[in-house]
Amino acid sequence: MAHPVQLGLQDATSPIMEELIAFHDHAFMIISLISFLVLYVLLSVLTTKLTSTNITDAQEMETIWTILPAIILVLIALPSLRILYLTDEINNPSFTIKSIGHQWYWTYEYTDYGGLIFNSYMLPPLFLNPGDLRLLEVDNRVVLPIEAPVRMMITSQDVLHSWTIPTLGLKTDAIPGRLNQTTFTAMRPGVYYGQCSEICGANHSFMPIVAELIPLKIFEMGPVFTL
Repeated sequence: MAHPVQLGLQDATSPIMEELIAFHDHAFMIISLISFLVLYVLLSVLTTKLTSTNITDAQEMETIWTILPAIILVLIALPSLRILYLTDEINNPSFTIKSIGHQWYWTYEYTDYGGLIFNSYMLPPLFLNPGDLRLLEVDNRVVLPIEAPVRMMITSQDVLHSWTIPTLGLKTDAIPGRLNQTTFTAMRPGVYYGQCSEICGANHSFMPIVAELIPLKIFEMGPVFTL
């Protein structure tokens, strides 16, 4: 999870998040180069004596500053479209878990385990144990396997919500009357935190998401290990 004074993104736990971080670095480098170039031109204009103010014909320069931005946009658009299609790709998921947003908690349904259903509420500060994270801990974590494609089916029962775990590269809107889906493959075990990323009412800040990722062999032992 994020820590104080962190400048970069959270460490990736899924291949999709690794792609997103790589694209972020790629786009950031292009933006930095453009910013330094514009700053250099501005400083040159302010500090250099203009000796050719009567020149009006510069077709080569006009051609360059027309084609160069188009090339830069293509260099940004192609990787972006590739990642966009990767995030929407559904590759024969091994498990399906349904997440339902409420004001202001989440309900999880393990459809592959006889319809196991439970609610996940934020823990009040009085119930936190030493080391627990305020406003991020829940009473029942959603347990997910690693190294196996998992499909999350996400919807809402009242207003708009958004099921988001940054380290997995997941952010899917929960819309009443609509069933959205997303897939991911986690690569490392651990406990990962997220929050609702859609303003959903007075207690929008108090419906965290906690995913506990465990090895596939332990997960397959049955529902007794999922609570």
